[in-house]
Amino acid sequence: MRITTLQLRKFRNYEDVSIEFNSGVNVLLGNNAQGKTNLLESIYVLALTKSHRTANNKELISWHNDYAQLKGVIKKHLGNVNLEIDLGKKGKKAKVNYLEQAKLSSYIGNLNVILFAPEDLSIVKGSPSVRRKFMDTEFSQISSQYLYNTTQYKKILKQRNNYLKKIQYSGKKDEIYLEVISKQLANFGSKIIFQRLNLLKKLENWAKSIHSEISQNMEELTFKYLTSVELKNLPSKERIYEMLLASLMQNQDKEIHQGTTLYGPHRDDVQFLIDKRNVQTFGSQGQQRTTALSLKLSEIDLMKEETGEYPILLLDDVLSELDDGRQTHLLNAIQNKVQTFITTTSLNGMTKDLAEKPAIFNINNGKLSKNN
Repeated sequence: MRITTLQLRKFRNYEDVSIEFNSGVNVLLGNNAQGKTNLLESIYVLALTKSHRTANNKELISWHNDYAQLKGVIKKHLGNVNLEIDLGKKGKKAKVNYLEQAKLSSYIGNLNVILFAPEDLSIVKGSPSVRRKFMDTEFSQISSQYLYNTTQYKKILKQRNNYLKKIQYSGKKDEIYLEVISKQLANFGSKIIFQRLNLLKKLENWAKSIHSEISQNMEELTFKYLTSVELKNLPSKERIYEMLLASLMQNQDKEIHQGTTLYGPHRDDVQFLIDKRNVQTFGSQGQQRTTALSLKLSEIDLMKEETGEYPILLLDDVLSELDDGRQTHLLNAIQNKVQTFITTTSLNGMTKDLAEKPAIFNINNGKLSKNN
């Protein structure tokens, strides 16, 4: 999978640009606040229809304009795909080969991206919500069914939480309605947990190998999924459903008292363990960085395994956060494998690990020029 051409109109500080990219490594070079991250963000938005930096689409539109447009030509094994995102006052439109898509699940997956930025260390160091977001973002690109399940789950979760609050205030409870909505929630929740378990296991296998190589076989990286249901011997979807529904039905009074749903994948977490010790709590900063790097590199192989196409890798100022050894491993791992976009303020030392000459784009206040 490659993005061959990108067109931006009124996006952030880009007025009207059209760029052709190298199929290998593309370096976006420039001082801070010139638009390097904005360009990476545009590729992310083109892939996922939303930004990783803001939930407000208005922020993506340049000053004094009412709309923004992103277009990209994606080269895949089966041919080219034309993608388009239109942002305006009435929301956004997503098009595949010039046809507007009514559902996100029919759009997402046409362009798969992996973003690696300094803040991605929070996947290891941060709160459970960061790790849940990580799983949902990456797994939704791999599986349209996962995306559908999470979308439906969030809708039903909102309805159930609203009803729990209503009971809390009124003191009146419709047992039948609460049972019905709990069964609906458990249905989609069990599917999400089952898919997470399976995809995390595959991701762990790739990450374990990568981490072992980086640590020179001195450490073993494993994952542990934390949920409210019993996970011995990898239960079936049906068994997960039964256990999740039982938790919801047996703890209604507690949930009504708190006015929120306390059990389900929206409360789950994943631990990263080095030699069976939680990296978040006991890992050194170096171990946390290696875990994050192993995790991101393992995503590349998982996406290839699941979709048949390598994703596009977006590295936003991440090289400056890695020491020479980890930086060398990262650059060696991506060569001749994935199309990569790297933002940096300096080329010092970076290209020494690249066998092929990268395409270098100078960025200055939303203007691009390519080094020959």
